[in-house]
Amino acid sequence: MDTGTPILNPGEVAIIALGTIKQKPWVVDGEVRPRFVTTVGGSFDHRVVDGDVVSRFVADVASVLEEPALLLD
Repeated sequence: MDTGTPILNPGEVAIIALGTIKQKPWVVDGEVRPRFVTTVGGSFDHRVVDGDVVSRFVADVASVLEEPALLLD
């Protein structure tokens, strides 16, 4: 599965889904290079979770996926 929209079940406030990791051409420093990429999707109950918090969480997830060594800090 390349991508999808995760659906919250009753009682849940957040869920994320990762798509298939594939190697694709990606622009890095102005040059096209092969990179492993994926999609990240999420659903959040905004009655419970503020959108700003979700935005920062997604940015943190992206940072860790780009640089897994950050988990060692």
